Amino acid sequence: MKIEGVGHVVLKVRDLERAARFYRDILGLKEAARFANRMVFFSAGRNHHDLAVLSVGPEAPDAPREAVGLYHVALKIGNSLDELRAAKAHLEAHGVTIQGISDHRVSQSIYLQDPDGNGLELFVDADPTIWQADPSAVATVKPLAL
Repeated sequence: MKIEGVGHVVLKVRDLERAARFYRDILGLKEAARFANRMVFFSAGRNHHDLAVLSVGPEAPDAPREAVGLYHVALKIGNSLDELRAAKAHLEAHGVTIQGISDHRVSQSIYLQDPDGNGLELFVDADPTIWQADPSAVATVKPLAL
């Protein structure tokens, strides 16, 4: 067996409409479909859906920080620092708290959370020859000023 890629991610949320507004109106994903008033599917444009949110109800507890599970979902937004700067300004204009900004050599990233606390990374790729020549470069984390 050979995995060809990641097809999509489904995140649990408390408030379906709040999550839909965040992923559609702030992050700019296209709302592709809804299912049983319980799920919303989003596409970045190349796939039928890349991300979905599943309502688990307003009383759902937060997952403990040390619990096993998903840490974050990384969403590619381009290939340049100018695109990352524009994303930072866009997030700030919409009142989204930025939790960190990092240079990973192979990519540069902004870290944030959705309204339900699901971790997100918005990133731009650097020159792929960096990781092709040195696969260990992916394990780099340095501060980045935008």
